[in-house]
Amino acid sequence: MKKILIANRGEIAIRVMTTAHKMGIKTVAIYSTVDRNAPHVKFANEAVCIGEAPSNQSYLLGSKIIEVAKQLDVDAIHPGYGFLSENADFAEEVEKNDIIFIGPKSKAIKVMGSKLAAKEAVKAYDIPMVPGIDEAITDVDKAKKIATEIGFPILIKASAGGGGKGMRVVEEEKDLESQMNRAISEATSAFGDGSVFIEKYVASPRHIEIQVMADSHGNVIHLFERECSVQRRHQKVVEEAPSAVLSPELRAKMGEAAVKVAKACDYLGAGTVEFLLDENHNFYFLEMNTRLQVEHPVTELITGIDLVELQIKVARGEKLSVQQEDLKIKGHALELRIYAEDPMNDFLPSVGYLETYKIPVGKGIRVDNGFEEGMDIPIYYDPMLAKLITYGATREEAIQLMIKAINNYDIKGVQTTLPFGKFVFEHEAFKSGNFDTHFVKKHFTTEIIQSATKEEAKIAALLAMKQYIEDQKTVRIPTL
Repeated sequence: MKKILIANRGEIAIRVMTTAHKMGIKTVAIYSTVDRNAPHVKFANEAVCIGEAPSNQSYLLGSKIIEVAKQLDVDAIHPGYGFLSENADFAEEVEKNDIIFIGPKSKAIKVMGSKLAAKEAVKAYDIPMVPGIDEAITDVDKAKKIATEIGFPILIKASAGGGGKGMRVVEEEKDLESQMNRAISEATSAFGDGSVFIEKYVASPRHIEIQVMADSHGNVIHLFERECSVQRRHQKVVEEAPSAVLSPELRAKMGEAAVKVAKACDYLGAGTVEFLLDENHNFYFLEMNTRLQVEHPVTELITGIDLVELQIKVARGEKLSVQQEDLKIKGHALELRIYAEDPMNDFLPSVGYLETYKIPVGKGIRVDNGFEEGMDIPIYYDPMLAKLITYGATREEAIQLMIKAINNYDIKGVQTTLPFGKFVFEHEAFKSGNFDTHFVKKHFTTEIIQSATKEEAKIAALLAMKQYIEDQKTVRIPTL
């Protein structure tokens, strides 16, 4: 494998290229017209404009990307995450053109891409699942009957869904019909598939995921868990590894279950098996993400393993160089996704011009970054600027380092999730480890951040005034 095309943009494109270059592999970047001067374009050995700014005219043009790969004698395509990373048709087309797809086979993507098909696939492996039904329904009367059997509250979920779309919590029967219709409508609009299913709503869940890696020689390992319970709009903002609540016994059980899920679909490469953990520490299979996750750096830091390097080696047909018994957790890692979003305005995107953009540096601080000062943030894509990751010998050390790194991250021109991140890491519920997926709903209000911002501005003003007074005391020698 001498040349890889990265079918993505931003920080993940640079992240993949960094490892490829370390392995002596050349890289090809693709970019849209609006990304012409983006850092990932400059970082690659070669770069090709793929189309106009909207993703359906550029980064989602699978056939065009494959044509570019063939023209440039590319050996493999790495899809990153998002865009075409979980598109089974794209993976299949790559395979048919004798190019290596750095990811699972198209069949596994297809099976795990449908929540219902995924449940069906793992059924024979005795993996715990949330009580509910394993068939798509649109009939409200049938839904009422099922909901009565499993008991309210229930969760309506889109079978083809993700990112919280097509998902509704229903507390009482009287709300079922309207919420179901809304879920079906949203799922149809977002995924072109309105099928939904019903399961028991786990009231105080934690979102725990297990990183797996599988080779083409029948070896499957897990690389422990990530805690992803701090979310807004059902999407993760803060992740950490390991989780503060898993015992070694529970960790081993969940790891074994994740390996079984990977085996159930004949998995290849890096994947993530997601679970819900209830207040009694019972865990339930949620879904499998058939790609590299946004939050993979925290796993890399606690295991000392470069997951992208493993992905590339497995795609080349190599055996996994590490076995389960070789893996140990060392230290603690935290990640904050830095989005150009306004936490004061329901986390709505805050696009604009990066007047100032300076990232923190230092021991134990890693920034997977896709932007630089003077750039505009395009409205066409996910508004994530970077991922701020800290690593310490203990959880407490990683938290303190994270707070320091947030304070040293200087962004002007757009609103970001940095103040929200600081709020999370300083909050007693987070520091104690006693939190769940309702953290934002339970603890976060815009007034808290407004108050903290005012207090910081007041302190800054007092310090400036003190410095001014000190400067005035300095004896100045008049010049003649």
